[in-house]
Amino acid sequence: MTDTLTPVLTDNWDQERSWTIDAYTERGGYSALDKAFAMTPDAVIEAVKESGLRGRGGAGFPTGMKWGFIPQDNPRPKYLVVNADESEPGTCKDIPLMMATPHTLVEGVILSSYAIRANHAFIYVRGEVLHVIRRLQRAVQEAYLAGHLGKNIHGSGYDLDLVVHAGAGAYICGEETALLEGLEGRRGQPRLRPPFPAVAGLYASPTVINNVESIASVPAIIDRGAAWFADMGTEKSNGHGIFSLSGHVKRPGQYEAPLGITLRELLDLAGGVREGHELKFWTPGGSSTPLLTPEHLDVPLDFESVAGAGSMLGTRALQIFDETTCVVRAVLRWTEFYKHESCGKCTPCREGTWWLTQTMAKLERGEGVESDLDLLLDQCDNILGRSFCALGDGATSPISSSVQHFRDEYLAHITHGGCPFDPAASTLFAAEGANA
Repeated sequence: MTDTLTPVLTDNWDQERSWTIDAYTERGGYSALDKAFAMTPDAVIEAVKESGLRGRGGAGFPTGMKWGFIPQDNPRPKYLVVNADESEPGTCKDIPLMMATPHTLVEGVILSSYAIRANHAFIYVRGEVLHVIRRLQRAVQEAYLAGHLGKNIHGSGYDLDLVVHAGAGAYICGEETALLEGLEGRRGQPRLRPPFPAVAGLYASPTVINNVESIASVPAIIDRGAAWFADMGTEKSNGHGIFSLSGHVKRPGQYEAPLGITLRELLDLAGGVREGHELKFWTPGGSSTPLLTPEHLDVPLDFESVAGAGSMLGTRALQIFDETTCVVRAVLRWTEFYKHESCGKCTPCREGTWWLTQTMAKLERGEGVESDLDLLLDQCDNILGRSFCALGDGATSPISSSVQHFRDEYLAHITHGGCPFDPAASTLFAAEGANA
């Protein structure tokens, strides 16, 4: 039986100078390396498979299975690439993790690279988070100086070089093949698949691409055992994860718990919705996942249950909105983001997100007519499943789900001749000013 909160990745965040190698090793950091080096690479992959670890970047693909796709008979070098290009509105778990305990990620990179027999690894970080880049670079330097990276690590005969790469700040580079394009020095645009990265990824060589949290979860699995990790969570969604609560909640922040916890439980831990207000809608996995409402408060936050409720667990970015929020305005803001961040490679996304923004803005201003709602949904239908990558699909999710749950609110903009909400009422400082 596990507690409601399960600090593993976040266990040493409260430690003094937790980002240093001394603080990390004091809590047993890097102890998993010798355990792994005593195993074969295949045995490490098998342990991760048995743990049931699924990708923590949104898709939820089994991590060990992904590693197993690497063709070891391919004579080309193998690469590990960590996707640290966290930039979706609402998503905020990887950056605090890398700030508080970068060595957890570095150790995970070493273990994962050993498993897939890679001698070069890369951490691709969003360029705007310069403070994170510097912290990672220092952690990598410390790991080299301590003998955890470089030649003949711990006398095992295994060599690994790790590079921290700063991207140019493109949301599209969170898509794994666009990330590879950016890493190779080209414009960030997704590649046609197949071939998949496992066969021809970075520099046309076999490549594993995993999210920060996925890789950072590996040291604890190797150190404590696959069964320990698999015992947490649900039957098909094993282990723990970081849940990011933001918005109209009393204590926003990172809450690490087993998968399957509910938003109701997390809200209790976070002190509930801000004083005097009630929950209106929320996102289970960032702004690219369909909206959910108070009726979904008790849906277990695991991959299967959230999908059954009509949304996606995604990155567990739980954005909480109370009744002061105009859902039309909120969704318009997200749609403007996706329009801006579309790479322009495919017509459905490049043109579609522009037209979505035009229609949404017209409705938000109160200048639309009821038939514009059907036009909006028709535009979504022409993007969903037709864009080159998932960015187009993600742009349609909040729109179609908000019309489904809040159609009356869209119509109210039309009958009211504009937005019926006070835009200042939903700001956090408005409540603070009123209480003062």
